[in-house]
Amino acid sequence: MTSDKEAPEQPKKGTAAQSKNRDMGSALRSVYQKTVEEAVPDDLLSLLGKLD
Repeated sequence: MTSDKEAPEQPKKGTAAQSKNRDMGSALRSVYQKTVEEAVPDDLLSLLGKLD
């Protein structure tokens, strides 16, 4: 079965859009890693301890 619609054209490698996507991905990974490494506040740990 064929379709009259053609697949959208993919951007060429090394385009500005791919560079921006790569930069965005890097920034998001950096923020995520900093969040993971952040210490849990003592009052939150105290609340969690009361759940046990």
